[in-house]
Amino acid sequence: MLTRKLVAEAVGTALLLIGVVGSGIMAERLSPTDVGLQLFQNAAATAAVLFTIILMFGPVSGAHFNPAVTLADWALGGFPRRHIAPYIAAQVAGAVAGTVLANLMFDLDAVDWSTKDRSAGHLWLGEVIATAGLVALIFALVRTDRIRFVAGAVAAYIGGAYYFTSSTSFANPAVTVGRMFSDTFAGIEPSSAPMFIVMQIVGLAAAVALIRFVYPRTNQ
Repeated sequence: MLTRKLVAEAVGTALLLIGVVGSGIMAERLSPTDVGLQLFQNAAATAAVLFTIILMFGPVSGAHFNPAVTLADWALGGFPRRHIAPYIAAQVAGAVAGTVLANLMFDLDAVDWSTKDRSAGHLWLGEVIATAGLVALIFALVRTDRIRFVAGAVAAYIGGAYYFTSSTSFANPAVTVGRMFSDTFAGIEPSSAPMFIVMQIVGLAAAVALIRFVYPRTNQ
């Protein structure tokens, strides 16, 4: 039932953003003078949340929580075209709702537009690599019948990518939109978001090409 899947996508993406933004706020408050520790706390919490929500909602919606994953699933023949727009709408709505809830939990304004500038070529390259790696990882596991490892593998990849990519691995257009709504550690200035999303789409396209070449048929 599509409605059930859309609710799972919206709630799961909201929980992801609560984890990302909320842990960023908590990290700033607990470790105000140590940015490295803030990043570690944010990365660890995000990885843990990803692991749990994939386990929670994977059997219902596939646990995409990410327009890049939805589009890749369609491009690789595993997702119906008519469900793309509803899935992406649910993911974006969930991301915004999750950020607003995180702000409110920490006694901030519901909407506080980020002023964190993330406009630079090296950050855009980081988003291409982050998104390509994430999408390729997921569909490498899917095409080799190892879906049971997706939750742990995605959590580990994102936790690591916070550190090995210059952009701290947004790797998700819905997350990028959601993070505009909080002027905190995890935020992104609205003017920086469009190019991040463009680079995520470039990474998605690269990953789809790689998967088609390396894993040309399911379960091979």
